[in-house]
Amino acid sequence: MAVPEIDVLEPEEALLLLRADPEMFAAHTGRPLLAVRAHGPLAVEVGELARWLPCVLVGVAPDLADLPPGIESAGYDVLLTGEATPPAPWVGPLRPGDGFTAALGAIAAMTRAVPGACVAFTQLVRYSAGIDVRDAVIAESFTYSTLQGGPEFAAWLAGHRAARERREAGAATAPVRAEPIGQPTEPAVLVERDGDELWVVLNRPRVHNAVSRDLRDGLATAFALAGADPTVAEVRLRGAGRSFCSGGDLTEFGSLPDPARAHAVRTTRSIPLSLLRCARRVTAYMHGTCVGAGVEVPAFARRVIADPATTLRLPELAMGLVPGAGGTSSVVRRVGRERAAFLSLTGWPLDAATAANWGLVDEVRPVRGDARPPV
Repeated sequence: MAVPEIDVLEPEEALLLLRADPEMFAAHTGRPLLAVRAHGPLAVEVGELARWLPCVLVGVAPDLADLPPGIESAGYDVLLTGEATPPAPWVGPLRPGDGFTAALGAIAAMTRAVPGACVAFTQLVRYSAGIDVRDAVIAESFTYSTLQGGPEFAAWLAGHRAARERREAGAATAPVRAEPIGQPTEPAVLVERDGDELWVVLNRPRVHNAVSRDLRDGLATAFALAGADPTVAEVRLRGAGRSFCSGGDLTEFGSLPDPARAHAVRTTRSIPLSLLRCARRVTAYMHGTCVGAGVEVPAFARRVIADPATTLRLPELAMGLVPGAGGTSSVVRRVGRERAAFLSLTGWPLDAATAANWGLVDEVRPVRGDARPPV
C-alpha cells in the first residue's frame, strides 16, 4: 500500500473539528482516521469524545514524558510512541531506526484502502474487550459475516479469484506429476490419547495447515471431546510440517451462499467456542509463519510456546474482513485492545521475542513440526 499523507492534529484543533461536526471523521465521509498528539489534558477529552465515533482513533507521542493523566484509558484505539519497548498499551518501533511515523503510515494506508473493515474492527474491539469471552466470539462472527457481504471483501475476493485462475492456467501448461494411486487420505486433524494427555495435531502440512472445513470440524470435535472428558488432564495442540497454521484456506473463501448462513455455521462448528471448554488444559506449540487463525486460536490456550523463528501476523483487514477465528477476543485479552488493534491495522508481522514481551506468547524455545516431538 502507498503511504498517504498523515495529518496529526493538535488536541485543540481536533476538539474544534469534532464539536463543529461530530460526523466529520467516519468511514463513509472519507476520513476514517483521526490521529491526535497525546499531550495535554485536552488529548484526554478528545479520546473520551471520539471513542464512540465510527473512525479509527490514534494517539501519538514521540516520548512518554509528561503524559496527561488518563490518556491511556481515554479510548484511543492505538497509542504509538517513538520510545523503544514502551509499557503497555503503547507500541514503539518494531524495527531499529523506525519512529512512530512508520506505523502511523501503515495504519493510514490500511484505513484508506479498507475504511469499512477498519472502522468495524475498532468498534468491535472497543465493545468486545469488556464482555464475556464467549459473547465476544459471537460478536466477532456477526461483524465478520456482515463484512462478507460488503464491497471491500467482494473486491478482494474478485482479485484473489482472478489471480488463482491465472496461476491455474499457467499450471495447466506445465508437466503433470501423477499422484500415487491407492494412497490413503490422512485426516486434517490427528487426535491421539496418551495416558491423561490428548494430542491434537493440525495435519495439512502441504498447505501449512490452512484451516479448511475438514480441519475446522476436526478441531471443534477434538476440543469438544476434551471438554467433555475430565480425565484429559492436558491437551497439546501442534501443527505438522513447516508452520503451525497459515490461517484460513483461501480456496474456500466466499464459498457459503450468504453471510447469515456463514454466521450460523461459524457459531455452530466453532473452533474458539469448542476450545474454550478445555482452554485451561491446552498448551499450544507455534512454529514457522503463523497467520490469522494460526495466531488467534493458540491465544485462547492456557499456555503458548513458540519457536524462536516464529512470526505472527493478522492480515484479515486487508481482505475487507476482521479476524474471524476469535482473535478480537483471544488476542485482545492477551495483549490488550490497543496492541491487538495495532497488529490488525498495520498487518505487520510480530517476531516471537516481541510476542513474548507483549504476552501473546508465554515461552520461547525450539518447537519442531513433528506430529509427536518431545515436550
